[in-house]
Amino acid sequence: MKAIVQDSYGTADVLELRDIDRPAVGPDDVLVRIRAASVDPGVWHLMTGLPYLVRTGYGLRGPKVSVRGTDFAGTVESVGTKVTDYRPGDAVYGNCDATFAEYAAAPQSRIAPMPANLTFEQAAAVPVSAVTALQALRDTGGVQPGQRVLVIGAAGGVGSFAVQLAKAFGAHVTGVCGPTKTDLVRSLGADHVLDYTREDLSDGYDLIVDTAGNRPLSVLRRALTARGTLVLVGGEGGGRWFGAAVGRTLRALLLSPFVGHSLKGLFARPGHGDLEVVRELVEAGQVTPVVDRTFPLAEVPAAVRYLEGGHARGKVVITV
Repeated sequence: MKAIVQDSYGTADVLELRDIDRPAVGPDDVLVRIRAASVDPGVWHLMTGLPYLVRTGYGLRGPKVSVRGTDFAGTVESVGTKVTDYRPGDAVYGNCDATFAEYAAAPQSRIAPMPANLTFEQAAAVPVSAVTALQALRDTGGVQPGQRVLVIGAAGGVGSFAVQLAKAFGAHVTGVCGPTKTDLVRSLGADHVLDYTREDLSDGYDLIVDTAGNRPLSVLRRALTARGTLVLVGGEGGGRWFGAAVGRTLRALLLSPFVGHSLKGLFARPGHGDLEVVRELVEAGQVTPVVDRTFPLAEVPAAVRYLEGGHARGKVVITV
């Protein structure tokens, strides 16, 4: 099969299209014929090995898993001996290693039937970003109907889902984005949109979901109610050893016991149950993935560079 492979950490130049063997399928795995996959900041971190903390889990000198990609949508090619819920030909979506390829082996615990009203390209944009938004709002943030919710980075992969999910949960939603993306965020259902280049954050929010990662905790806390909750989801920049996400999250967790606010971090991982929840919301018309651009498999390096530029609206998708 064809796949995007890297032998060392570095820029997008380390990514190469090669012919490699199909992955082995374990008893609890499903072999998926990949139809589409998506690009997210996690792909960049594993490609570059930055921050260095990433390498403790994925290979100190080079990536243990040489094929990039995590999200996917496709059809079942074959199943392991312990898999009973899926059959060849089923349309599925989910999350696993090595999805920038024609085939990938996915644990059955991390896939679900694909939303029936989506194309493969749309479905591939959903798993990691939508489930991260779901876990940030529902599980970590404890969102309730009628609450005022602020989503920072509302036009990005996670943020675009967070706006829609918060509305589905009955919240009053304000989205923060750049000037070229305000119309998109309004179209997602945001009640109010802030252009971060012209407007400061207001205050009085019950819950803030910050996917941008570039504001000090003191600024975010001033925007919360006295007992409000802040959920930090990722974040770019920062030092080469720990990065912005880990550093801010650690500071938030250390500070939280001593203030009235609840300051939390989130490192999500999609599973079957949450993928089913998202599927139901998508099929009900309450959530729709935003796909900015698609690139063929051979142009994954260009797709990563495009995402690095910071101008993507929603998700960048790879067609296979």
